[in-house]
Amino acid sequence: MRARWLTYTALLVFILPSAHAFYVTPGFAAPEAHQDGEMLTLWLNKLSSERSLLNFALAELPFVCKPRDPKPRLLNLGEVLRGDRIVNSDYEISMNVKSSCSVLCSLELTAEQSQQAAALVKEEYDVELILDNLPAATVMIDADDKRVYEDGFRLGLPLKGGGAAIHNHLTFKLLYNTVGAPANHKYIVGFEVYPKSIKNSANKCPSRLDGGELQLLTGEKQTITFTYSVDWEEEKHVEWSTRWDMYLVQGSTQIHWYSIINSMIILLFLSAMVAIILLRTLRRDIAIYNDEELKEEQEDTTGWKLVHGDVFRPPRYGGLLAPLLGSGIQFALMIYSTTLLALVGILNPSYRGGLVSFALFLFVFMGTFAGYYSARMYKVFRGTAWGRNAIMTALFFPAILFTILFVVNGFIWSQQSSNALPFGTFAALVAMWFGISLPLVYIGAYFGQKKSPIEHPIRTNQIPRQIPDVPWYLRGINSVLLGGLMPFGVIFIEMWFILRSAWTDSYYYMFGFFALVLLILLITVIEVSVSLIYFVLCAEDYHWWWRSFFIGGSAGIYIFLYSIFYYATKLHISDPVSTLIYFTHSLIVALVFLVSFGSVGFFSTYVFLIQVYGSVKVSALC
Repeated sequence: MRARWLTYTALLVFILPSAHAFYVTPGFAAPEAHQDGEMLTLWLNKLSSERSLLNFALAELPFVCKPRDPKPRLLNLGEVLRGDRIVNSDYEISMNVKSSCSVLCSLELTAEQSQQAAALVKEEYDVELILDNLPAATVMIDADDKRVYEDGFRLGLPLKGGGAAIHNHLTFKLLYNTVGAPANHKYIVGFEVYPKSIKNSANKCPSRLDGGELQLLTGEKQTITFTYSVDWEEEKHVEWSTRWDMYLVQGSTQIHWYSIINSMIILLFLSAMVAIILLRTLRRDIAIYNDEELKEEQEDTTGWKLVHGDVFRPPRYGGLLAPLLGSGIQFALMIYSTTLLALVGILNPSYRGGLVSFALFLFVFMGTFAGYYSARMYKVFRGTAWGRNAIMTALFFPAILFTILFVVNGFIWSQQSSNALPFGTFAALVAMWFGISLPLVYIGAYFGQKKSPIEHPIRTNQIPRQIPDVPWYLRGINSVLLGGLMPFGVIFIEMWFILRSAWTDSYYYMFGFFALVLLILLITVIEVSVSLIYFVLCAEDYHWWWRSFFIGGSAGIYIFLYSIFYYATKLHISDPVSTLIYFTHSLIVALVFLVSFGSVGFFSTYVFLIQVYGSVKVSALC
C-alpha cells in the first residue's frame, strides 16, 4: 500500500508541472448568440501558402496593421505546432451593424518592407483571420457549380511583368441566422471576405470601391492605407450546427468508396489465402503429426515442423527489438485512439489544433503500455537489465524523432516563420517527455517484468539448425518489400486526401472513411505478416523475429516513396527550407508507421506461432 501511494505521488509531481502543455478548448462548443450592436473581436492569425510550408504570424509582419493593445489568445499545443499565432485586431465590427468604409491604419513602408510584401504576394500567400471561431473565407465555385468556401484570402495580386499589388481594402460579409436564438440575438453562420487593391490617399477611404488604380508594391519607400467595409446578410439555409459544411466540401465521396472497395478486395484475397493456410494446410499437418498411425505414413517431414527446436530461439539484438516493439504499441494505440475521438466528433475542425493536442496527450499516456510490452518481450529475449530496457524504450525512438524536429526547427527559425517552435513549447515537450512519458514507461515496465515469463510450447535446441537456401522472394529485404505492397495498396488512395489536407492547409474530416480504412489496414497487416512468416518457416528459415517486425511495417517504405511522388507531381514548393520540412515530416510519418504496424505484425505472428506449435504434440515433432 505504501509503495502504491508513493507511485501516485510521483505521478502527480511529474504531471502537474507539465499540465499547461495540455490546455485545450472544448471540442463541442456551445452555440454563442450575439446581441445586436455587440462588439465582436476579429483575430489576426497567420499567412500561409500552397507554394511554401513556411507560415508567418500576421501581427509580426511590418506591412500589417498591428493592434494598439495586443492581446494574444492562449493557444493549445496543437495550435502552436501548426504555426498559429492568434492576436486581436483593431477592426471595429458590431453585430448586425453595417459600415460602408472605415480606415484601419496607414503604414509607411521602407523599401525592404515593400519588397518583402511583394515577395509574399508572388508566393501566393493567403491571409487567415478569425471571427466567432470561423476562419475568413473566399467564396469559390467548384467543378459541380456549387458554392464552397476556401480558407483565407489572397494577400495581393501578382502582376504580369513581375510586379505585385496588395489587397488594402477588405469587405467583410457576415451571414447570420436567428433560428433558436433569443430575442435581438443572432448566430453568425458565415464569414466571407472580398479583398480589393485600391490606391487611395493617406488616412482616407477611397472615393470608389468598385475599381480604380491598384495599390502597387513599388519596392521603394511608400505609404499604404488599409480600409474595410462590413456588410450583414441573413442566411436562412445555414444553421449554426452546419456552418462549417461550406469549408469541408472536398469533392465527391465516390473516390473514398472506391478506396474502400479496393481495400476490401485486397482484404478478401488475403483472408482467403490465410483461410487456406489455417483450415487446410496447417490443420491437415497438425492432424497428421498428432496421429501416430498417420505420422508413420508421412516420413518425408519438411517445412515448419523441422524448425520447431529453433523457432523460439531469442533473436540477435533483442535488446533493441524490445524497445522498438514497446514504442510501436504506444504509437499504434495513439493512432487508433485519436481516430476514435475524431470519429465520434470530439476532434472536429472547429476545435483548432485539437487533433495534434490529443494525439500528443494520448501518446504520452500510452507510455505505460509501451513499458509493459517492451518488458514482457525483453524477458522473452532473456534480458536481465529491465530498468535499462525501460529507459531505452522511453528514449530511443522518441529521441530519433525529437532530434529530427529539433534540427529542422533551427532552419525554420532562421526564416522567422511562425512554424518555428518557441522555447516555451520546446520546454513543455521536454517536460512531457521526461516528466510524464518516461515515468509511465518505467511504471509499465515494472509491472511487465513482475509478470511470469511467457511460456513457449516447445523447448529450444542448444545447437542452432542450419538454414538451407530459401527462394529469392523469401530472402531478407525481398520478403520485407513484398510484404508492404498489399498494406500500402489498402491506404494509398486515402493517402492522397491526407497529404492534400496536410500540405495545402485545408481540412480533413472524412474520419469515417479513414477509420474504416485503418481497420482494414490492421487486418491486412496481420494477415500479410502471418502468411509470409508461415512461408518463411516452411522454407526452414527460423529467423522470423525481426522479419515479422519489418514485414508488418514495410508499407512505411512505400509511404515515403509515395510522398516523393506527391511532391514531384502535386506540390509547387521551390524554397529549400520548405522542401526540408516536407521530406523530414514525411520521413517521420514513415518511421512511425514502420514501428507501429511493425509491432502489430510482430505480435500477431508471435501469437500465431505459439498457437500453432502448441497444437502439435512435442513427441510428434521429435
